[in-house]
Amino acid sequence: MTQLIGLCGSLRRASLNRKLLNHAVTAYGECHYREGDLDLPLYNGDVEAEGIPQKVIELAEAIRAADGIIISTPEYNKGISGVLKNALDWVSRVQGSPIAGKPVAIMTAAAGRTGGETAQYHTRHCLIALGADIIATPAICVATAAQEFDDAGALSNPRYAENVQKLMDALRRKIAATAL
Repeated sequence: MTQLIGLCGSLRRASLNRKLLNHAVTAYGECHYREGDLDLPLYNGDVEAEGIPQKVIELAEAIRAADGIIISTPEYNKGISGVLKNALDWVSRVQGSPIAGKPVAIMTAAAGRTGGETAQYHTRHCLIALGADIIATPAICVATAAQEFDDAGALSNPRYAENVQKLMDALRRKIAATAL
């Protein structure tokens, strides 16, 4: 069965990006899903010199074990969230490049009218440097996100839901092609 890992660029329990991740996993269908723990210490070369923290090693191993990655992040000050950037920085320091070659689907949900478009661009830019196999389309940028989820946490806008389904279908195809 397909192993997916989700990386949420927000640590809030009620994060709209976590809701978007959960909606995407439902749209993906049958799989084993795990959300990565991004509540990591700030990257610090002095800490790294003493040894990579166990939580970082566990995250890197979970990424390495996954067949595909789904990332959903908010946009903070027109950029990638510090939580996600920090996690990518730490994981990049683990031997064996855990993200390299992994199919990755990126989504953003933000309060603004662009839906986190700049954060999505920055996230893509960071992942290219790590060798990720990024699924380019459709771009999912959920604007005014607080108004786009129903009480159960599902996307209420059919246009967004349809595009998330298309993105998950593309992820499924990419994972199947990678497995050959």
